[in-house]
Amino acid sequence: MKAINRQPLKEKQSIELTIGSFVIITILFALYIISNENSTVLVVAWPFALAAVIVNIIMLAHLTERFFYLPQQRREIGFKILMLLSNIPITFLYYLIVMKS
Repeated sequence: MKAINRQPLKEKQSIELTIGSFVIITILFALYIISNENSTVLVVAWPFALAAVIVNIIMLAHLTERFFYLPQQRREIGFKILMLLSNIPITFLYYLIVMKS
């Protein structure tokens, strides 16, 4: 007989990564706007944004794997995946604003 694990998923790193990425990217975007579109801010922002994308992709792969192997916790893992993916349109919007200015 297969044991069913009903304990909640104790993984907090994905939510921390999502919120941290959002906050830092938003602060860098605000600094860019406040500094009258100073290119120095972009020199700092683009490497961070690239690193954030790579780390978020790694976390997405990890959560996707857990989604398939832990069917009892799919709802919670699915929520974490959606939270992680919510950064994409926000970052894309910031990118479009920066490129238009």
